[in-house]
Amino acid sequence: MSYPTWSDLNSESIVPPLGERNARSVGPAALMVSADPDMALIRQGFGKWRSRAFFNSSLLVKEDDPLGMSVAGPYIGAPYGVMLLEALIAKGAKAVVVLGWCGGLSPDFAPGDLVVVETALVDEGTSRHYMDLRGDLPAVNADTRLTAKLADALGAAELKFHADVTIWTTDAIYRETSEKVSWYRDKGACGVEMECSALFAAAAFRKIPIAALLVVSDALAPADAIWHPGFGKKRFKTMRKKACGLAVELTGNLAHGF
Repeated sequence: MSYPTWSDLNSESIVPPLGERNARSVGPAALMVSADPDMALIRQGFGKWRSRAFFNSSLLVKEDDPLGMSVAGPYIGAPYGVMLLEALIAKGAKAVVVLGWCGGLSPDFAPGDLVVVETALVDEGTSRHYMDLRGDLPAVNADTRLTAKLADALGAAELKFHADVTIWTTDAIYRETSEKVSWYRDKGACGVEMECSALFAAAAFRKIPIAALLVVSDALAPADAIWHPGFGKKRFKTMRKKACGLAVELTGNLAHGF
């Protein structure tokens, strides 16, 4: 039997998150960007940034606003994503916006669609260290108020999006079998990715609001058991750029709202 991690949720960690030691602040709001191509878009097209190493990733801060927002990424997988999140919180982040990609499980989801996540179904191993997950179908929610702000920002920008979405967060991208896809789809999942449930759980544990904006990059269709990649589609590339711009603007506004 594995160690019952829910039994020590009120105990302090022996190892402190990076940032509790002497370190520069990242500002009150942070944008976590999972995909390296999106990090490149943000570096090149959405302001002048100073970059420094951040674990195996980069941390960007605005040259003209070093104590405003920050951008961290890229990252892959729940454990590494939560390492970055913990460090951002320890360095002063009080709100976090997540920008990533997801595979579509619903026939209504096409490459380039924007998705605002409400709930993530847990199929990864990190969340159980941050919350009690003894239920039959563990799930974690994004922060309601910050998610509403994200939806309002998308609406104000006249960008269509899927709201109130449930996604499946998995550790094993190459074990997304037709049986699993069908099972999670039957449980209400419309998309699949690798980090959100863990990020939501860690943020809730640290009492930090978090919201996630995902761009549909590909589709897993259980009807024909075929993977349909959309990474090269023009619409996917166009909507990624729009999502990057909106996420940067929203995070900047959050930073100056504290």
